[in-house]
Amino acid sequence: MKRRLIMSMLAGATLLVGTLLGAAPARSADVPAEFGTDWHDPVTAAPPVDRPSGRSCQVTIAEAQFRDFTPYKGTYTPPDGCGDRWSKVVLRLDGKVKGRQFDRLGYLHVGGVEIFRTSTPEPSPDGIAWSVEKDVTRYSDTLRGSQDVEMLIGNVVDDTYTGVIDVKVTLTFYAGKPAEIPDRVLPLTDGATLTTPRNSERVVAEVYATGSGGGCEEYWYLTVPAQAPYSCRADDGPYREVQVRVDGQLAGIATPFPTVWTGGWSNPFLWYVIPGPRAFDIKPIEYDLTPFAGILNDGRPHRVEVSVVGVPAGQSGWSTPVNVLVWQDHGKAVVPGKLLRGDVGDLANSTAYTPGTEHRLDTEGGHRLTVAGYLDTSHGRVRTTVTRTLANTSAHRWTDGETVDGLDATWTDDEKVTVDGRGRTVTTRIHRTYTMNGTTTLGADDRLRTVLTLGDRAGAVTTRNGRRAQWSRLDDTYTGDATYTVGVPRDQRHAVGTTSEHYRLRGSDGCHDRRLTTIQGVLTEDHSGC
Repeated sequence: MKRRLIMSMLAGATLLVGTLLGAAPARSADVPAEFGTDWHDPVTAAPPVDRPSGRSCQVTIAEAQFRDFTPYKGTYTPPDGCGDRWSKVVLRLDGKVKGRQFDRLGYLHVGGVEIFRTSTPEPSPDGIAWSVEKDVTRYSDTLRGSQDVEMLIGNVVDDTYTGVIDVKVTLTFYAGKPAEIPDRVLPLTDGATLTTPRNSERVVAEVYATGSGGGCEEYWYLTVPAQAPYSCRADDGPYREVQVRVDGQLAGIATPFPTVWTGGWSNPFLWYVIPGPRAFDIKPIEYDLTPFAGILNDGRPHRVEVSVVGVPAGQSGWSTPVNVLVWQDHGKAVVPGKLLRGDVGDLANSTAYTPGTEHRLDTEGGHRLTVAGYLDTSHGRVRTTVTRTLANTSAHRWTDGETVDGLDATWTDDEKVTVDGRGRTVTTRIHRTYTMNGTTTLGADDRLRTVLTLGDRAGAVTTRNGRRAQWSRLDDTYTGDATYTVGVPRDQRHAVGTTSEHYRLRGSDGCHDRRLTTIQGVLTEDHSGC
């Protein structure tokens, strides 16, 4: 069974375009002494979505102005002139907003399938525009027929927060040889039951897990147990893990990405131009549930449930919409199989609080899961084994009143998938590492300074019968240092800040290397080269 290219697995194939493509960075003489009423439109260093040549067709799928929490609802109709099998489908969001507004979270559903989740930049008084692109070819099964559309970027507009979020979303379809994509895309309904085709031979769940909503789960990595004097508390501290269960049995575990939204760390001046990794393209967590396909293929509905370890009971703040992607065996109507193994390690989650002039919370957590099963396909018996190992260490330190608040944290998520069948063994290993190291300090002069470094790294290798077939290595690093005066009107904040992003992606499919730097909201460096 063919697997997706590792390069796209790690990159996510999305791009925040902004409006500067091809423009030269500003000279140092053009950089103001502090932030003004306008700054450069948002931009990231991520690679563009590769677009094939040849005929294409475009459909506008949503166009709306978001002022409140009323979703946009419409109808999608497939395009004419490009067939119903496409080599690629590219989603593009174009947005604009001006005035004053918080960062907001948004989603786009087509036929009940979540195909895009995003957040928004915070605007300048003069207004900004931004664009995001995403490869959504994997959702072609949903896009082949007419569907209901729902989109929401929940917003509040009043005398203080004046920014109306104006967006347009299009899909561009490229005719040509169809891509290797799932045969079926099944949204998990509110009842949390799933009925798959009886000839499923590969099953992958994707969960768009986000901790958000303005409460402490938006900053889950900073929460502390109840005995520690801090504003955000959770009984078990900051360890979080997103779990998937099939009929009550643990089927998948994963580390959520520690997304920092564009108002994060109490300092929006860090994010006005360069957002943190993944902030505008919230990638789903993927779980290979193929070992459970023998159970799912019985034609009956099965419970598929998602939970987040560490969230206090009854507390809201996490959204976990689920799609299930299914590849079918077209040579057989029913593919029987069996779950052979489900080894669940002990969940480790310990915190140590040390009081003092500078309070400190040290956290160590982790978990391990191995599941294995087989399917009797039209091309013989195929066994799939999935092992996932998670680990988290963090040191959180703060002073009374939280005038100094710092975190040094690392998360790892290692995954190994081995498929034995057809006389060969294919193994894919992915090692993910997320890092966050920063401190916010509020001085006696009410100057708030945040210094922060974020890392999104991953390495992947696929071998066939022990020989390397594909490899990829991602390193996306964001750094920022911004200062402003709190408690005063916007025009009296005297804000200054330097931010940068270096995005490096190398592998058997090619290379992308781009570095961006901004000072006081002006783009001063845009360098590409491998």
